[in-house]
Amino acid sequence: MTEAGFTGGDNLAMKMPSHLYEACVAFYRDTIGLTLLESDETHTSFHFGALKLWIDKRDDLSQAEIWLELFTDDTKTAALRLDQAGVQRRDEIEPLPECFDGFWIANPAGIIHLVTTEHD
Repeated sequence: MTEAGFTGGDNLAMKMPSHLYEACVAFYRDTIGLTLLESDETHTSFHFGALKLWIDKRDDLSQAEIWLELFTDDTKTAALRLDQAGVQRRDEIEPLPECFDGFWIANPAGIIHLVTTEHD
């Protein structure tokens, strides 16, 4: 069995309480001047250097959270490796489409990571 390796993904997600969402979007759009990629009533994304910054409006949060993405070439092997290291899956935090090749974990400090294969 080969060990699945990991690299940083190209998405950062800020899960933002709904009462702070508009101000946070305005900060990155108007104050910082990041290039807007897409926006609707539930999320906004910006170019963030080589990365894409997502700001997701969440009614179930009282404070902001940062979620990160990890790429792997083999999610099944990665899941086994992480399980053997005692890392618990956190798939309950946000549903992923059934056809999506990925899953959620948290680091020891509780920061959420999406583990997936790199895709365009």
